[in-house]
Amino acid sequence: MLSKSSENERQNNFFNVCCSCKTDYDCCHGTRPPITGERRRIIEEYLRREKIPAVDAFAEEEYVFPRENREGYCVFHDMKTRKCMIHAVKPETCVAGPITFDINKKSGKIEWFIKMEKICPLAGVVYNDKTMLQKHLDSAKKELKKLVKELRPLVLEAILRKDEPETFKIGEE
Repeated sequence: MLSKSSENERQNNFFNVCCSCKTDYDCCHGTRPPITGERRRIIEEYLRREKIPAVDAFAEEEYVFPRENREGYCVFHDMKTRKCMIHAVKPETCVAGPITFDINKKSGKIEWFIKMEKICPLAGVVYNDKTMLQKHLDSAKKELKKLVKELRPLVLEAILRKDEPETFKIGEE
């Protein structure tokens, strides 16, 4: 379980422009972010503590992810406010956005990508401010490395098969 101070520290790395996004692409629609066992426990504890009703909040196919509503949105996406109901404890890939990753099978290195501005206005804001980009990239790397470390190999393979269109490489390690 994350303490309130850890949730607040993690929260400080988020950007608030997402809820005003007007693009046709919506990060909370049909994305199915992976949920580790630890992240699921953290989210479920947060839901109980904050008294947020979430019956049968998770689904599993090749891996566990937040269930989608009838319109294909994450069950934690508030359709009225366009905000995440579990923002402080949301999945690592959601925190990292608009940064994504892949693993180069030949080198074993993690490759870092950023979404193109045309599908994510936040990506343009972040990319055009090098200080902000570095701060967010550091935060995203921390979140995504933790995720990769906690995922079972078959789950990681399933996630890496998902195409991430409209991105470009910004580094590797």
